Amino acid sequence: MKRREFIKGIGAGTALAGLGSTGLANAKPKFKWKMVTTWPKNFPGLGTGANNLAKLITQMSGGRLQVKVYGAKELVPAFEVFDAVSRGTAEMGHGAAYYWKGKSEAAQFFAAVPYGLTAQEMNGWLYHGGGMKLWEQIYAPFDLIPAAAGNTGVQMGGWFNKEIKSLADLKGLKMRIPGLGGEVLKRAGGTPVSLPGGEIYTSLQSGAIDATEWVGPYNDLAFGLYKVAKYYYYPGWHEPGTTLEAMINRKAYQALPKDLQVIVTNACKVVNQDMLAEYTARNNAALHTLVNKHKVNLRPFPDPVLKKLRGLSEEVVAEVAKKDRASKKVYDSFLKFRKQAKAWHDVSEVAYMRARSI
Repeated sequence: MKRREFIKGIGAGTALAGLGSTGLANAKPKFKWKMVTTWPKNFPGLGTGANNLAKLITQMSGGRLQVKVYGAKELVPAFEVFDAVSRGTAEMGHGAAYYWKGKSEAAQFFAAVPYGLTAQEMNGWLYHGGGMKLWEQIYAPFDLIPAAAGNTGVQMGGWFNKEIKSLADLKGLKMRIPGLGGEVLKRAGGTPVSLPGGEIYTSLQSGAIDATEWVGPYNDLAFGLYKVAKYYYYPGWHEPGTTLEAMINRKAYQALPKDLQVIVTNACKVVNQDMLAEYTARNNAALHTLVNKHKVNLRPFPDPVLKKLRGLSEEVVAEVAKKDRASKKVYDSFLKFRKQAKAWHDVSEVAYMRARSI
């Protein structure tokens, strides 16, 4: 009896030892990342897009990579996101590449170019037209890996406290408008002001700025901009398909196992598509509320104004391309793709929209 009990004990011990070694063999390291953003915490569309990205990565990884989101000013100010991720203060950031033109002029092409690419065209250029490789090259010196992580689609032209009847009405105008659009306004005689989203309302209310662009009805309604500006102009000539970005610290990314790297990359693609779908679904209802409930004065920019702004835009973008070799390389690729996309869309998207309106 004692012998049988002894043998059973050995067998049970061996089984537990085997289970323990298997558990250790299958144990996978866990990672905790911080994501800093340029957006107000939980702001509809933009801020929630960052939240969705963090949630998706955490869920797809089974909790092996947990991402915590910090809104603007929670960990770093909005316009210090690029440096924070570059230094490794945070492993990930969410913003828009035109905020970093002080780091690289070419970065602006990967957010929005006046009279440039629509959201659909931007995705085509980035994923299948060589744009993504160029973006990676631009960010490489900063130890950053970029990824498209959202798109607002065509934006609105902005909020103004006076009518815009001609280009002369833009002279002396202090307007919150970033990136290349700001340079075009400056060429038209206005004064571009760079402000993070969280400071727009108070700046317009106080008179620190005379006008502002933000995004579109969905976001503009959430900010209550209709309370501090009278006229709402369209279309957003300066941002026809604004790509939002996720930037990833290179060392943090390379420290991940290959399967987690794939999860991060593909989660960005999912969020990129989902945000555009959200804006497409939400903007019309928000515009209806602005016009019918809040009596916003919705106006189109006069055609002569749009035509002159287009001419100035072409000048500004071409001049940026001459500033350095990297910008010229990106500009050439961008321009080539825009030409190809326009030729196709003239007989597809544009032609269909025209047919649907007959």
